[in-house]
Amino acid sequence: MILARQADPAGEVGLEGDQSGMDGVLEALYNSERKGGLGASSPNVNRWLGDIRRYFPTPIVQVMQKDALERLNLHQMLLEPELLQSVEPDVSLVATLISLNKVMPNKTKETARMVVKKVVEELEKKLRNPMRQAVDGAINKSVRNRRPKLKEIDWHRTIRANLKHFQPEFNTIIAEQLIGHGRKSHSLKHIILLVDQSGSMAGSVVYAGVFGAILASLRSVKTHFVAFDTAVADLTDHLSDPVDLLFGVQLGGGTDINKAMGYAQTLIQAPGDTILVLISDLFEGGDESEMIRKAASVKAAGVQIIVLLALDDQGAPAYDRGLAAKLAAMDIPAFACTPDKFPLLMELAIKKERLQNWSVK
Repeated sequence: MILARQADPAGEVGLEGDQSGMDGVLEALYNSERKGGLGASSPNVNRWLGDIRRYFPTPIVQVMQKDALERLNLHQMLLEPELLQSVEPDVSLVATLISLNKVMPNKTKETARMVVKKVVEELEKKLRNPMRQAVDGAINKSVRNRRPKLKEIDWHRTIRANLKHFQPEFNTIIAEQLIGHGRKSHSLKHIILLVDQSGSMAGSVVYAGVFGAILASLRSVKTHFVAFDTAVADLTDHLSDPVDLLFGVQLGGGTDINKAMGYAQTLIQAPGDTILVLISDLFEGGDESEMIRKAASVKAAGVQIIVLLALDDQGAPAYDRGLAAKLAAMDIPAFACTPDKFPLLMELAIKKERLQNWSVK
């Protein structure tokens, strides 16, 4: 079955039941030049989408859908709401949908938004608590006050600390130990996500949008989300709705990091309290020398700069090694990061720990 019909042209190996069905859907995709393949017929595609979900688990279905889009150029199936409803949603599909946003017919857009919303909500559910705990834990380093004034008492912690002094006959707790609210360390006020929206960064854009929305919901930080290709788009106002944010992205353009870095400079008000996260594969189409000069100026002012070559689960990315090396020589770390590690990365950045060896952790 793996080697397909070409390995058994005489049909000497018999397949029955589900094995025959599995062989058929694999043959339609991976030996599609034969007569009767998927072609461009919507009914054929719709039937095939249903069959692969019948025969294979979700992770395999998602891989096969991606292969169908790439091998058979079936992007039209994402432009028809009936077919789109049959697709198993994942990050790769979201990236494809937002790249097709400008050519998508109106009848499909609402279905596409529903698909994107489902994936975004699943990602937020998975990533929100780790992100919140990492950021708030790094910023709010509490110091217990054992002699608080009345208005300084932390009643929740005081009650927990004195539960052993509960008096059943009086139905009350004797608070022998008072605990006050801690003093917060000087908080980080500003995180700037500078996100390359060229086509090669599609998966990273999706995760960056979700993390941007989560960070924007935290009162302990101020977040800016800036997408760029050869132009710069400040999408910060859309952070309250990550679906709107992602549909505001225009995937597939060129790359002008220099222009984006220049815009980021205008957002910086307290350099010592600012983290600039540049998410890009560093294939600069603008003025590289000027971009390096701006990055050096921003860093010299006290801003912490981190370059993420990718923010996804796709493994080692392709990137401009020459530019990455030049940034590393300026003590600006550049590495890939999987989404599950991003909260820890932000925690370490807020604590101002060195990140140069992150890639080998």
